[in-house]
Amino acid sequence: MPRVPVPGPAPFRHLNSLRSLRRPAAGSHQGRPASRRLPLPPALQLPLLLLPVLIAAVPAAFTGGGTRRWFGGRGENQRAEAQAAKDAAAAAFYELDTAQRDLRISIEMITAVDSSPAARKAAADFQALGVRIDEVSHGYITAVDAHDLDRDELEASTAARARTDLGKARDDLLRVKADLDRFAQSLGPLSDKAETQLARLAPAVERARQALLAATEALDTVRASGLRADDLAGRLAALSPELTKLNQGAGRHGVPETIHRADDVLRKAEAIRSEAEQLPARAAEIDRRLVSLRTRAQAITTRAGGVEPVLSELRRRYSAACWQDLQPVPEEAARSVARAEEKLKEARVAREEQRWPDATSRLSTARALLNTTDEAVSAAGDRLRLLDEVSADRSKEIERTRFAIRDAQRLAMAGRSTPDPRHARPLDDAVARLDRAVAALEGRHPDWWHFLTETEAVRRSVARVVSDIREELGAKG
Repeated sequence: MPRVPVPGPAPFRHLNSLRSLRRPAAGSHQGRPASRRLPLPPALQLPLLLLPVLIAAVPAAFTGGGTRRWFGGRGENQRAEAQAAKDAAAAAFYELDTAQRDLRISIEMITAVDSSPAARKAAADFQALGVRIDEVSHGYITAVDAHDLDRDELEASTAARARTDLGKARDDLLRVKADLDRFAQSLGPLSDKAETQLARLAPAVERARQALLAATEALDTVRASGLRADDLAGRLAALSPELTKLNQGAGRHGVPETIHRADDVLRKAEAIRSEAEQLPARAAEIDRRLVSLRTRAQAITTRAGGVEPVLSELRRRYSAACWQDLQPVPEEAARSVARAEEKLKEARVAREEQRWPDATSRLSTARALLNTTDEAVSAAGDRLRLLDEVSADRSKEIERTRFAIRDAQRLAMAGRSTPDPRHARPLDDAVARLDRAVAALEGRHPDWWHFLTETEAVRRSVARVVSDIREELGAKG
């Protein structure tokens, strides 16, 4: 505001007053010569001359100095309106700047969490808005710098122009602020997704750390019991770099990657802990299987010794076709048992060295060998029993097969006057095949084993027809 000087007493008026104080009063000393007047000492003359100036400066000193000149009505109104426009533009500029700062935080959060096309587009749109914000902000600053509203002798036309420029700057700021607000509202789904991811981040990292701690403690407990668990220790050590990255935080590696890493560490650490806790029981189970399979190998060896007498009986009573496929069973059984025992020895060594996967693998191989050998040894005795039964009374096998065929034929005719050719043809073939198998038994040395395999094949083919019919009925019903 221009300084408005406060009018003070005229200096010459005070000086004349002071001089009148030195003039004698009327009627006194009238006859005293002029040479008898006493002049003021020089030391007092200068202060008396400066006294009016000091008196004039006193009101200005009490007002704090720097008061504005008063030009009257319209000029000051224009200045006040321009100042109001400047204040309003400043408030709009501050609101826009604050909104931009807050939205930048949201955009940084979204881009740190989400790499989808929608998130990338949001970042690009915010950058474009930033260019517009810079433009209108520059216009506001230019308008403020162009008009000094505190200048003395501010003309009314200048104040009006300042009000117009600052008003335009305010309108531009408000318009961009409205666009920024609408853009912020459109970010709702992306912001919610980002906040959800960030809400998962800290718990996921903490769960991973706790899982690693639990795995370490479980491994220490196992080692204290005398088990080395070198494989588990190696797997746990391999997770150390992942823990380092988790500690470095999402700011360096990104939120999605950190969450994924934390989940992966959690899964692997829990697997290590579970295996460590089960390791004592696993060692005990391996010991039990070693003893069990060794006992079984000995039993199969004993049983394999009885295969040769069974083969002799088969050779004596039945044709070669009934037993020829069983001829190599004794030798194959001996070889299989020997291989199984070798695998058991390897399993024992792996157990002593605490190579648990190797021990388990060797035991599985030994078990498979013993299962195959056991079936082969049992097959010789089963063959002799079946041949004895069918040679003594073939009618049971024939009737059993015919019953299966008749049952399938009744099902094929259910609700129909003629059977479906798809079902009738295989059933007719089954009847013919059974008849041929029965006819082949005529002769001096019948092939009873061929007869048994043929009747079994007939029953399997009939069973397939029955299954097809039931599936069709089920689809219709």
